[in-house]
Amino acid sequence: MMRYSLRKLGTAIRNAAFVIAVAGVAAGCATLPEDPLDRADVLAANDPFEPANRMVFAINEAVDFVLLRPAAVLYRDFMPDPGKELVFNFVRHITLPLTIVNDIAQGEWDRAEIASKRLFVNSIAGFGGVVDAATGLGLPHHKEDFGQTLATYQVVPGPYIVLPLLGPSFTRHAFGRIVDFGLDPLTYLLAKAPVEATLGVRAVSIVDQRYRLLGPLDDLKKNSLDYYAAVRSLYRQRRTYEIRNLGDEATPKSTATVFNTPFNREG
Repeated sequence: MMRYSLRKLGTAIRNAAFVIAVAGVAAGCATLPEDPLDRADVLAANDPFEPANRMVFAINEAVDFVLLRPAAVLYRDFMPDPGKELVFNFVRHITLPLTIVNDIAQGEWDRAEIASKRLFVNSIAGFGGVVDAATGLGLPHHKEDFGQTLATYQVVPGPYIVLPLLGPSFTRHAFGRIVDFGLDPLTYLLAKAPVEATLGVRAVSIVDQRYRLLGPLDDLKKNSLDYYAAVRSLYRQRRTYEIRNLGDEATPKSTATVFNTPFNREG
C-alpha cells in the first residue's frame, strides 16, 4: 500500500513538474536568434538566456572573489587536516535525510536502505556524523536530489540558467532545489534551532564545498578562453554523472528508462 501511494505521489509530482519544465523550454525557444548559425549554437548549448546568464554569472563571480574564495583559502590554510575531515563527514551526513526521501521517490529501495543504515550508524557510532564509521561496514555514501528524481520520471532538463548565488542550473534542477528545501527534514530541524546554529551549519557546508573546489576552479579559469562556457560545460557533465550515478559507490540505479530520450541525458 505504501509503495502504491508513493507511486501515485510520484506520478502527480512528475505531471506538475513536467508542465513547469515545458513552460521553461517554451520560454527559452521564444528568445532564439533568427540567424540559423546563431540559433544552432544556442540550441547546442541549451542556453537561450545567455546574455542574462552571463550577467548573473559575473555577479556571482564578484561575490565569490570578495567573500567565498577568501573564506575557503583561510579554511584551507588554518583548519588542520583532521578538522577538515570531520567537517567533510558532517556535511555529507546532513544530506542523508534528503537522499533517503529522493531514493524512495525514485523507487530505489535498496539505495534508500543503504542511506538509512548509514544515517543510523554514523549518527551513533560516528558521533553525530563527524566520523564516517559506515563506509567500513559496507554502507557507502551517495547523494540524491529532486532534480535527479525528476530525471527518472522523464522530465526534460529545460534551458540552462545561472541562479543568483546558487550558480549553474537547468530549470528542472532549479525547480528541484525548491522541492528539496521543502522535503528536507533538516529544513524543519534547523527552523527550530537558534539562528546562529542554522547560519553556522549552512556556512560550514558552503565553505567546505568551496574549499574543495579551489584547485579545480582555479585551474579551469586559468586554462579557459571562456570561463563561463567552461563552467556551463562542466556543470552539464557533472549533472549527467550524478543522474547516472557514475562514480557512485552505492548500488547503481535500477531504473532502466532514465535515459530513454535525449532530453534526459543532462541536467
